Amino acid sequence: MSGVRRVQSGSPWEEAFGFARAVEAGDRVVVGGTTSFKGPVLYGEGDPYEQTRVAIANALAAIAEFGLGPESVTAVRLLITHARDVDAVGRAHKEVFDSVRPVMTMVVVSGFVDSRILVEVELEAFRGATS
Repeated sequence: MSGVRRVQSGSPWEEAFGFARAVEAGDRVVVGGTTSFKGPVLYGEGDPYEQTRVAIANALAAIAEFGLGPESVTAVRLLITHARDVDAVGRAHKEVFDSVRPVMTMVVVSGFVDSRILVEVELEAFRGATS
């Protein structure tokens, strides 16, 4: 495969800031910071577990546009606003990726563009990856 393909999710920030939700280059797909917003609605407000669950689902929907699923994920970055949420966020991650075992990094950050966001997820996937 040659070239680069991009997928938009419809997030207003994609248009305002000029970025794609996911980019495929060869066998690699990278998904940028994804939250639990669906349209104008933030799912799981105040609940880090639910926000993680929905954000991961949103990120997986982006790689699905390229015909990939959770088994193709090789790396996950979880950005969170509170260290107290580590267990809840980790639990949501494990429910999806326990059998896949991608590399994972979890980092506490000072905040996001909307103060209600507790979690942002980034994924990397590889075409041809096996679990």
